[in-house]
Amino acid sequence: MSSPPSPAEAMLSAIEARILGCLIEKEATTPDVYPLTLNALVNACNQRNNRAPIMALSARDVEAALEPLRLKRWVVLFSGADARVPKYRHSLDAVHPVEPVAQALLAELLLRGPQTAAELRGRAERLAAMPDLLEVEAVLADLAARPATPLVRLLPRQAGQKEQRWTQLLTGEPTLNEGPAEPLTAVVALPPEIDRRLDTLETEVAQLRTALAELRKALGGP
Repeated sequence: MSSPPSPAEAMLSAIEARILGCLIEKEATTPDVYPLTLNALVNACNQRNNRAPIMALSARDVEAALEPLRLKRWVVLFSGADARVPKYRHSLDAVHPVEPVAQALLAELLLRGPQTAAELRGRAERLAAMPDLLEVEAVLADLAARPATPLVRLLPRQAGQKEQRWTQLLTGEPTLNEGPAEPLTAVVALPPEIDRRLDTLETEVAQLRTALAELRKALGGP
């Protein structure tokens, strides 16, 4: 049996972090299409809602990042008897076992960057039932206090900010001048139900585009 990767070996690149965050998100918001195909994962990575920064990744970019994720044991290739194409699912628990609330908070940090505890609580409600703010802060504190591998950190308050923000450490140590995850005008989170509907609609549109492309190819079209 191979030994687990060291903390340094397990660090994620920006693209790997986006992939992991998307897999955790889609498992919660669109379980009917999870695990994800490569095309669905590319579309998830390039979503414009619930993402900061916005990315424009190609299938080749995502595919290239999936291999090191598999080697680091963050992602598993799923190819069951009913799967017509290879699919991917996250295996966060194989590297860092966490409870559902903590997993949802980590996913939001991976997808949107540093945020306050209140922002995280509001945005993570679409992924898991969230406790009150004090308990969310306690969960974050527990993730930060892990003796071997802290998973999050509370950043120093920066000029112009009323509250301190939390950041994930799966991509390594944060830079001290790390800016806001998104403009202040976009800080208010959409209601969880609207976020879930947007996730479902974007997944369905991606599936229709893939099906249309396959149909055109079968008919000899461009």
